[in-house]
Amino acid sequence: MFHVKHREENEGAAPDVARGQSADTCGCDEGDCASAFCAEHGQVADSAAPGVARGQVADARATGVARGRPARATGVARARLARAAGRPRDAASARLLARAARWARGEAVLCVAAVCALVSAAFVPPDAAYASYFDTRVLILLFCLMATVAGCKASGLFDVLAKALLQGDRPFRVVALILVMLPFFASMLVTNDVALLAFVPFSVLVLGHAGRTRSLAWVIVLQAVAANLGGMATPVGNPQNLYLFTRYHVGLDEFAAVLLPYVALAFVLLTGAALASGGGRAKVEVPLASNRVARGRALLHIALFALCLLAVARVVEPVALLVAVGAVLALFDRPALRAVDYGLLLTFACFFVFVGNMGRIEEVRHAFEGLVDANALITSVAASQVISNVPAAVLLSEFTGDWRSLLVGVDVGGLGTPVASLASLIALRIYLHADGANFGTFMAVFAVVNTAFLAAMLALCAAIG
Repeated sequence: MFHVKHREENEGAAPDVARGQSADTCGCDEGDCASAFCAEHGQVADSAAPGVARGQVADARATGVARGRPARATGVARARLARAAGRPRDAASARLLARAARWARGEAVLCVAAVCALVSAAFVPPDAAYASYFDTRVLILLFCLMATVAGCKASGLFDVLAKALLQGDRPFRVVALILVMLPFFASMLVTNDVALLAFVPFSVLVLGHAGRTRSLAWVIVLQAVAANLGGMATPVGNPQNLYLFTRYHVGLDEFAAVLLPYVALAFVLLTGAALASGGGRAKVEVPLASNRVARGRALLHIALFALCLLAVARVVEPVALLVAVGAVLALFDRPALRAVDYGLLLTFACFFVFVGNMGRIEEVRHAFEGLVDANALITSVAASQVISNVPAAVLLSEFTGDWRSLLVGVDVGGLGTPVASLASLIALRIYLHADGANFGTFMAVFAVVNTAFLAAMLALCAAIG
């Protein structure tokens, strides 16, 4: 190949120029330019004409290779190799981002709580007082309850019970009533979230086999309302009850006296709404993978659940409960530990940080105290519509001693918008995975039912005073 330095002199050379002339013309030692690479000029040499002996000249025109083309070809090849090497990394990054986006959508409340905690830390830098923010009793009780309930569910106990109640040929109104009342009563013991996770998929299965999918949105919306209002009955019925019961050291008799009137009204209204689900008969067949309960596993978790209830009633110390439940499950049922909703525990922890910091900012504290003092019940209902009732309970408890109004407000406030209660979002998510699901239909039914029930509950609040 011609040496770059003397391209002008050699371009006009005749095609029959003698081999070796290029090396003499450029002044390099003979053979240098014919080597693989000319170190002085950075020019590829022997790639122009493969098989040319060292020191020989390959006329670019004679060989049909344009001047400089090997260098450009090498650059293109390198660029292609670089792009090809980058594709796996790009694909891995895309998968990672998609996975993170799915996780964030599934843990939206946790993400909001984490952002709130981080922003508040900018105003109140971390110090020794942060350790006092966390209510470890609540976190321990939540963890143990979720683990034992997950074990009961995995044992097949809930499925077999539901099948026993529903299997057969009966009026559809009765089927709808049973489907609605299952989460209503179950939520009193296993929390509203777990009740819906257990029985909403069951409703999808039952109504699909019975050919009554047109009633699916109506029944599932009623189940969500039933779980939210049935969970009012006990301290373990939903997370905000457990938190407020623990924070204010409420007695079981006081707790029941405040909330049982609302639970009784909810039962009457839900019964009427379920019986209005439609006429006709439904032949219900419940195909289960197994018709048997894993008795050993079920008995183990029932015993642990009873221990949890004793801890809620302040008979057993939370630390002793944690040691017992952790040790037993680590030995006999590790999958139950993996089934715990750790996102909910982290959500509580983040809101503990946020609320603790807000309480140390005088201006914010005075503002919240003014709102809650004006009307704790309405403030808690309104806050629940925007940030959900669990965060509302944690936030507002920092600024009021009126636990009765706050308790009723966050429980009743679980009705209204879909974000008012995480249980409602769980019901919506399961419904949307069913065949024939329609988001618009669900939201229309949800708005009508929740507005009606919220109005009835607020009317009872006004009547009770």
